[in-house]
Amino acid sequence: MNKNDYPRIVYAGDRDISQWVLEFILENGVKPIALMVSDKNKATHDKDLLELCDYLESQNVLEGSKFRTGESIQKLKELEPDYIICVHFPYVVPKEVLEIPKYGVLNLHPAYLPYNRGWNTPTWAIYDGTPYGATLHFMNEGMDAGDIIHQKGIEIMPDDTADSLYQKVKMTEFELFKESWESLVHNTYTLKKQDLNKGTIYKKADIESIQFIDLSENVNTGDLIRLFRALTTSNIKESAYFEVDGKRYRIQIHIEEDR
Repeated sequence: MNKNDYPRIVYAGDRDISQWVLEFILENGVKPIALMVSDKNKATHDKDLLELCDYLESQNVLEGSKFRTGESIQKLKELEPDYIICVHFPYVVPKEVLEIPKYGVLNLHPAYLPYNRGWNTPTWAIYDGTPYGATLHFMNEGMDAGDIIHQKGIEIMPDDTADSLYQKVKMTEFELFKESWESLVHNTYTLKKQDLNKGTIYKKADIESIQFIDLSENVNTGDLIRLFRALTTSNIKESAYFEVDGKRYRIQIHIEEDR
């Protein structure tokens, strides 16, 4: 394929998975024409993404929510991208930006849509017992509600916590993106609409509703273990907790299969 035939991509991301995907895109001969990274106070891998795109001029690097400003929107329009590709990019993309790319804004989401749209997807998959996996889809004004290009499922094992499941899903996301790449380059993908009546959706703050453990309440042991698994993430502040004498105690769980 002639380089002139490669898609024009604006890349937006954070976390290690975004670095893996960007490296893959570059290895396949496509250099993003602009980069959108998280604010330095929130980002984990902005420096890695910036280093990979060190050929870009400063005006083509948009940090934090800057991409929503009128000036940046005009700049993105002038670049005439075919796609904006978002990989764990933690910002809402407004309609004005969604309408810029020729083909649309893509999102690589750690969930088996339409289940677990939104935040803390491994937590809710374990807690609700819903299907889990990874999905590449187009974005629209709804939360993770656009048409699906490709998705892959993951089996949730009895020893999985939200943290271990998150590590698994990142690998699945990467595999899924690589499998989808040629269809993106050649526009040969087939879209599938989501049945949003079947799915689930959660906001970031919703996790707070299941964290408190009432020590006076009788609970099913299996339900309690499932809750601890769902709330064992890399962030102790997302864990379950109980309170004694005005002090709060956090709970995380570790499970190993007996071999």
